[in-house]
Amino acid sequence: MELLEGRISVEAALLAHKRRFQMVGLRAGLHEETIPLICSEAEKQNIPIKRLSSEEIDRMAHGKTHGGVVALCSAKQEPEFDAFYEQFKLWFAPLLVLLEGVDDEQNFGFTLRTAEAMGACAVLLKKHLWDFDGSAVSRASSGAYERLPVILFEEVDRVIGRLQRHGVKLYGCIANAQKTLYEVNLAEAVILAIGGEKRGLSAAVRDRCDKLIKIPMLTDIGSLSLSHAAAILLAEAMRQRRSPRDGAEQ
Repeated sequence: MELLEGRISVEAALLAHKRRFQMVGLRAGLHEETIPLICSEAEKQNIPIKRLSSEEIDRMAHGKTHGGVVALCSAKQEPEFDAFYEQFKLWFAPLLVLLEGVDDEQNFGFTLRTAEAMGACAVLLKKHLWDFDGSAVSRASSGAYERLPVILFEEVDRVIGRLQRHGVKLYGCIANAQKTLYEVNLAEAVILAIGGEKRGLSAAVRDRCDKLIKIPMLTDIGSLSLSHAAAILLAEAMRQRRSPRDGAEQ
């Protein structure tokens, strides 16, 4: 079981229906009209609501930012790739993100929050790299983790190959690429592959890329953090998808 903390994470998880709840805990004295969705969803799903003292909630939670709301629930159930792929085939020009080298819940959560805000359909992550506390990821992502599918996979060639055969382009972001993100068409069906600062993208992912692209920088600062690089790439993808074509390569 995992302990979700804070109104945003608990509300998002209740509405997403991807966890099994054992109970929702509210601080004694917290008025239900301040959290109407949490209370109504818990009642609708027959989830017990327990009134807890401030001291009890503080002992259960990791910090003091829970706002008087916690929930005990199962880990989030992620879809298998095959099930995701069947849904994916129905989407028009999906925007996907593939992450490698993400090291902590904060960075991962920040990236998920941006991915959802910029219109990404899902995030792909190698199964052996998943070593995160789901409740911490949910908190860092402001609930985006509860809604956005995180597809865990094992074989790069199988997963990326199937998506590419369906017409999806894989663009890998590396520092020494010849083309910039402004020179490719991110309004089509794409996967943005982003690596961490320490190791970047693996050879297995690079070898599958249709193109390698970079984020142009005016000073030589080395590399950006994964979450910052993802934010820049995803913002440009959203800009292209919301704007007329402006000369980016087809």
